[in-house]
Amino acid sequence: MAIMITDECINCGACEPECPNTAIYEGGIEWTWGEGTALVGTVNKDGNATDAAEEQEPISDEFYYIIPGKCTECVGFHEEPQCAAVCPVDCCVPDPDRVESEETLTDRQEWLHAEA
Repeated sequence: MAIMITDECINCGACEPECPNTAIYEGGIEWTWGEGTALVGTVNKDGNATDAAEEQEPISDEFYYIIPGKCTECVGFHEEPQCAAVCPVDCCVPDPDRVESEETLTDRQEWLHAEA
């Protein structure tokens, strides 16, 4: 499952630099599929085509947030999600609405970082 940041976040920012997929953003900050990944050009995600460099709306305006489609729970990089490991208030938790297999997370990691 993807990791999510709860509203108990204190906005310390400790999690953001730990993410190998650049899936974590500060509240109110727009994000892109391409940032921190090998994705370029047109990206087809969830049936929608968009440019990898096109800025997307923030998921949260108040707290740090994780883009579920970029989160691999650090599969392919680390033994455990690094955001959860460094969070001082334990607000980086598994998202119960996004249960995913290790195979799905591995496929996502390969998709995000495949060389064109």
